[in-house]
Amino acid sequence: MAAPGTVSALPPFTGVSLVSQGRLDPFLALVLLLSAALYLYGVYRLRLRGDRWPVGRTLLFLVPGLGSVVLVTMSGVGTYDDTLLSAHMIQHMVLGMVAPIFLALGAPVTLALRTLPVRARRGLVALLHSRVARVLAFPLVAYALFVATPFVLYFTGLYRLTLQHAWLHELVHLHFMVVGCIFFWPLLGLDPLPGRWPYPARALLMLLSTPFHAVLGLTIMQSTDLIAGDWYPNLHLSWADPHADQVLAGGILWAGGEVVSVTMLAVLVVQWMRDSDREARRVDRRLELDRARVRAAAAAPGAATPAAASPEAAATTGAPAPAADDDVWEVPWWQTQGPVRSAGSDEREPSP
Repeated sequence: MAAPGTVSALPPFTGVSLVSQGRLDPFLALVLLLSAALYLYGVYRLRLRGDRWPVGRTLLFLVPGLGSVVLVTMSGVGTYDDTLLSAHMIQHMVLGMVAPIFLALGAPVTLALRTLPVRARRGLVALLHSRVARVLAFPLVAYALFVATPFVLYFTGLYRLTLQHAWLHELVHLHFMVVGCIFFWPLLGLDPLPGRWPYPARALLMLLSTPFHAVLGLTIMQSTDLIAGDWYPNLHLSWADPHADQVLAGGILWAGGEVVSVTMLAVLVVQWMRDSDREARRVDRRLELDRARVRAAAAAPGAATPAAASPEAAATTGAPAPAADDDVWEVPWWQTQGPVRSAGSDEREPSP
């Protein structure tokens, strides 16, 4: 990391420097490659036993999910993240919002539950149902962490410390991703995580998070004091104005938060509509099956007449009354004790 009082040899931050000033982080690269390999191995295991896994989920997890992390940490954005506040803010938005959303759309927890050995799967299920997981994934707790994190970082002097200490800088990056995953994964609801709310409540929570990005972005833009104090001026970059860059950083935070929030709302609405359609088709299939059974029973030799099969007739004859339509409807999947499936999907793992 650059140190105050030294003249940086970095060129101006442009599209060219975004590529030419990239740097490899061996440890992070290893973690990302291992994550991609494990995900692909899980997909391979499913196909070996004849099960399918949507190609779209795989692409979302690998390309914009893990790929966005690579883009903002090992390209020029990562090189300039302690030189320009605007570059750091791009990292903030991608690591805290963009990457977690696409990783969640890849449904890696569902994939793990469908491919892990029995003992490992039981351990993962126990972890998902642990008290810590339930508390962290509770929407209001996740919402508080998501909203409070940037305010604490930028208005307590903590951000200046992250510029002075590389280990703290990397820890904040990890914190962004963890908080983003805790907030967005239950909202999207593809993985069987605790803390999922009904779709209207999810949309409301996402809507309530939007003003905070606007407030924070505008506050940063209008502040006359530099967030990192004299850190950026002491770099003596002839091609950068720290005050103008702070205004740009606030605009990135404001606009980026608005775009991601509106996109998330659109995704939730689409999921809500598809889930409603699936539930309607499920009920229709059940009702059609019940009608077919009634017709088959009526057509059988010696079948009771409709009058005799009615609840009133059953009461006079002492025979058990037939089940009403409501008694044969499916129990919702989240109230069953069977194998875990991906929320909002008809997929279900076969019992071991």
